[in-house]
Amino acid sequence: MKALVKYKFYLMMLIATVSFAAGAVESDDQTKLSTGDTTQMGKKPTIMILGSTHLANAGLDVYNTKMDDVRAPKRQREIEQLVEQLKEFKPTKIALERDEKTHGAGTQTEYQGYLKGTYELKRNEHDQIGFRLAKQMGHPKLYCVDYRLDYRKDDPFIPWGEFNLDLIDYRGFAKTHNQEHLLPPPPTREGKVTQDERGVTWIEPEKYISIIDMYIQDNDPESIRKDHQEYLRFIARVGLGDEYPGANWLSHYWYDRNMKTYVNLTRITESADDRILLIIGAAHVYLIQQFLEESGDYIIESPLKYLNADTADKPVSEEIE
Repeated sequence: MKALVKYKFYLMMLIATVSFAAGAVESDDQTKLSTGDTTQMGKKPTIMILGSTHLANAGLDVYNTKMDDVRAPKRQREIEQLVEQLKEFKPTKIALERDEKTHGAGTQTEYQGYLKGTYELKRNEHDQIGFRLAKQMGHPKLYCVDYRLDYRKDDPFIPWGEFNLDLIDYRGFAKTHNQEHLLPPPPTREGKVTQDERGVTWIEPEKYISIIDMYIQDNDPESIRKDHQEYLRFIARVGLGDEYPGANWLSHYWYDRNMKTYVNLTRITESADDRILLIIGAAHVYLIQQFLEESGDYIIESPLKYLNADTADKPVSEEIE
């Protein structure tokens, strides 16, 4: 009797093992997407990340490309050409580098005003590209997926009694500890380097570059990889002894912010048929794409598949007037 029970036990274990193995093999070819009440097997959602120069000259980056006014007629024609090409991706959702908490409601109000003809597009890439494309695709809204915590000393959400901003101030540390050689060098090959009264560093292009050419350059895989390497070759190494302000900034701000942007993209994914276009600063592309790829849950498309410089109005070699 004991032998029979033992035999049945081993038989059940064998069946369970075979069933588990079969399920595991099957799952390699399928992606389970679960968002709310939606669960789909099979097809994966698609995301395309459009790395962008900040068209409105916000001056928030380490080095900022100085853009001429994109509301000028020639630039407007170039942007219309860019949007026409991006339409071929057929996005079902457009996501922006904006924080939902601080800019979500305002973004939707502005977009609805644009649809009604009561809102004039501003210079930034969210309006010029995101709003235009969303309207042409018939989208009812846009999605704010950035996570922006600026670590400002006047930020009421940070318990400053428990937090020391100096722990992530790699610039201040580098300047006071003779480590300025560990700050990323400005890309002088891209133009003239200047600094304004606020201390913001600008790169002023000396040659005219069409909008489409600019986006092709911004989204070149080698350029994206080299930009990411700057964080590791320079900023991460700022510090001495048991002080790591560079590594702290990267881990507690930069990686954290991009990881949460990735998570926010997963939160707006509702269907395996989703085709999401993310418009974001070019420096973010490497990490967000890495997170998406490593998740295994998305198909990643490159914008270079859709961008065609042959339609640009003016050659790269022309001087800026």
